[in-house]
Amino acid sequence: MKIDTAMVLAAGLGTRLRPITDTTPKPLVPIAGKPMIDYVLDALAEAGVEEAVVNVHHLADQMEAHLARRKKPNVLVSDERDKLMDSGGGLVKGMALLPRKPLYVMNADLFWVGERDGEASNLSRLAGFFEPERMDIAMLVVRNEDTTGHNGKLDFSLGEDGRLTRYKDGLPNPVVYAGAFVLAPKLLDGAPEGPFGLNASFDKAIAAGRLHGLMLSGHWITVGTPDAIAPAEAAVARFSTPGR
Repeated sequence: MKIDTAMVLAAGLGTRLRPITDTTPKPLVPIAGKPMIDYVLDALAEAGVEEAVVNVHHLADQMEAHLARRKKPNVLVSDERDKLMDSGGGLVKGMALLPRKPLYVMNADLFWVGERDGEASNLSRLAGFFEPERMDIAMLVVRNEDTTGHNGKLDFSLGEDGRLTRYKDGLPNPVVYAGAFVLAPKLLDGAPEGPFGLNASFDKAIAAGRLHGLMLSGHWITVGTPDAIAPAEAAVARFSTPGR
């Protein structure tokens, strides 16, 4: 299906990336010369997203100035200067600025490289995979061996039917949440007012058998600490060569 709106979660404090984030919001920390959030927004623009909401809190003025310079997608700001809403509360607040229809949700500091030339992008594949009749969330997932900077934690088990369940030792097909999903807004109907985390919504979708996963193509990168920057930049160099 066509998905042309998105929410980018960018309001975190980035405390583990200090002292860099004392003066630079984490989404604007450059990796291989490009702010992390621009990897995300560029991927959304390539997938046909026309309007994206980005929430801001830490060093919000810097974030707004950077976002104002972007031409695609059109960016709306969800201001959390006064109160951090956590991932779930921030999503609910930001979605109020968009039409009520399926949308992409992405983390501003998680991205991938190495999609192959001539093939559909991960986000385009995710939109094609999403079926609102049987899914509340279609989530992009990645094998642990296809990551750089990850701590090794396994989040879900991917079933042969595409359904995701929480990972437990011994379950087959362990995967890592890649920080991107398509959401049916109705899943958040009745969500708590104020801050809350998205994990409860993931569990709600699992209980209904409506959380599905699609394997990422390419290489996934997360940057949690200053020491993770050099490996991330090496991965960008390695997986961004022509033809990969």
